[in-house]
Amino acid sequence: MEPLIQFEAVSKRYRMGEVQVSALDSLDLPIAAGEFVVLLGPSGCGKTTALNLLGGLDRPTGGHILVHGHDITRDDDAGLTKYRRQTVGLVFQFFNLIPTLTAAENIEFALALTRHGKRHSRALELLELVGLAERANHFPAQLSGGQQQRVAIARALANEPPILLCDEPTGNLDSDTGHQVLSVLRDLNQRQGTTVLLVTHNAAIAPMADRVVRLRNGGIERIETVDAPRAVAELVW
Repeated sequence: MEPLIQFEAVSKRYRMGEVQVSALDSLDLPIAAGEFVVLLGPSGCGKTTALNLLGGLDRPTGGHILVHGHDITRDDDAGLTKYRRQTVGLVFQFFNLIPTLTAAENIEFALALTRHGKRHSRALELLELVGLAERANHFPAQLSGGQQQRVAIARALANEPPILLCDEPTGNLDSDTGHQVLSVLRDLNQRQGTTVLLVTHNAAIAPMADRVVRLRNGGIERIETVDAPRAVAELVW
């Protein structure tokens, strides 16, 4: 079976002055539909770069990224915009909610970009999905960090993406709140079949995944298949 996502010899290099820095070096990685994959490694190992490339936020220096068999590295800017709207949802470490909009309005704003006809009712459905229906009219400043991150997840689901990309989604949260966020992500993966690619430096999160891809110096150090992923409640950090 063809993988949903395929990194083929993907490289990314940056020039800093006269020095060329390699963030990714010939990354080869297939990801199946419905997998929960953790990209694990220290800062500077290339994990966020890989996520940004798959999210269409940046372009590789070399190689190809295929999604549903389509090579997104060949897309122009308009093509990548369409790809982001239809295929991927992005969850960031720092939430990136609009402070002057309520939780529901933040989601409605994302829905406006998808031309969804019933934005308010859909926003409420998504807040219900992440357990925050009662917080629909609260502004970000009135929400805890974990609640803001769950709103950010709901917003990322506005376009009903088959792929959810999460960059250190628990990085600014305490362990109890982090457990709540990870439970939402795992539930989306198991109940809706959403493919989740989660980037983290926290090795304690890894046992909840189907596969753990350990990166170091822009390449794969090793890949671990988790035969019996742990429940989120069992994770300790």
